[in-house]
Amino acid sequence: MADAARAAILPHFRTSSLTAENKLDGGFDPVTVADRAAEQAMRAVLAELRPDDGILGEEFGTKPGTSGRTWVLDPIDGTRGFISGTPTWGVLIALSNENGPFLGVIDQPYTGERFCGGPDIASMTGPLGKRPLQTRATAALEDAILFTTFPEVGTAEDRAAFERVSARSKLTRYGTDCYAYALVAAGQVDLVIEAGLNAYDIQAPIALIQAAGGMVTDWQGNPAHNGGRALAAANADIHAAALELLQQT
Repeated sequence: MADAARAAILPHFRTSSLTAENKLDGGFDPVTVADRAAEQAMRAVLAELRPDDGILGEEFGTKPGTSGRTWVLDPIDGTRGFISGTPTWGVLIALSNENGPFLGVIDQPYTGERFCGGPDIASMTGPLGKRPLQTRATAALEDAILFTTFPEVGTAEDRAAFERVSARSKLTRYGTDCYAYALVAAGQVDLVIEAGLNAYDIQAPIALIQAAGGMVTDWQGNPAHNGGRALAAANADIHAAALELLQQT
């Protein structure tokens, strides 16, 4: 599926002919021909190999299944970055059951990096070959690297909560979409804090980060696989430190 998505997307990346439609009234939520082509390509693979599984995709909605398993697809997470030419977007693929996602892939076609996490697998392949994934052991916020996609995070309340964590962290960076979650799994980043997510935005990162030794919850410490607010952390200690600040009023 990731290979099929790569083949559908790359011919459109950084081309002068690429255009984007806006899916959001009163805002900007772009979609391109590459988004739609990639999801159709992944659905075609599933139709052949896993026809009994359900599908939840950003562009083409839900297909019910009978197996008890659902593939959760975001063909291009970070379309704003995609149309801007930055290589921080990615293909998100998750496999879920009634307990949530247990297999996750974040694929970056342009850089050739693929991050995979699930039962008995936590590894990445890229220009330097294959290597295992392991999250960092950072325990103190003062030593933490923190990411979020949008500086405004969400509501004013969400922004205030994020800033409490940011003020304590060593370094805060913005704008990397799903790539930040991959960096948590790869042991480069300690925290990602976001709000306003959909299920297809977060399920692949959840499975990937958990397989690499980290954890992802909502801002109350509960499961985050339905979207909303998400806190991804490299380990339980840094998660607890960030969660305490997010919950302050």
